[in-house]
Amino acid sequence: MVLYMKKTILLDLDGVLNNYTGDYSPVELPYVRIGAKDFLQTLSEEFIVKIFTTRNRLMVSKWLIENNLDKFVSDVTNVKEPAWIHVDDRCLKFTKNYNIFSCFT
Repeated sequence: MVLYMKKTILLDLDGVLNNYTGDYSPVELPYVRIGAKDFLQTLSEEFIVKIFTTRNRLMVSKWLIENNLDKFVSDVTNVKEPAWIHVDDRCLKFTKNYNIFSCFT
């Protein structure tokens, strides 16, 4: 018998699942991004999906429920847990070249 464990994917909330544009509000979350529900549903069939965010966990959980996304997400965390992949709108892939940081100046 082969035991198969689903791999975990950490998804950033702001800019990935919602329409965050940089106007941070500690009491309100932006609208859900078009296509996010289908994206989460597809991912959840093959992966454990966790939301990785620095936002208030209760507020995010409520937002997920209000947008009918909660059934596709196993947890909301602010801990960068071990995962197969992290999906974020502000990522930079390190290519073993420290010169890439010259693009920030």
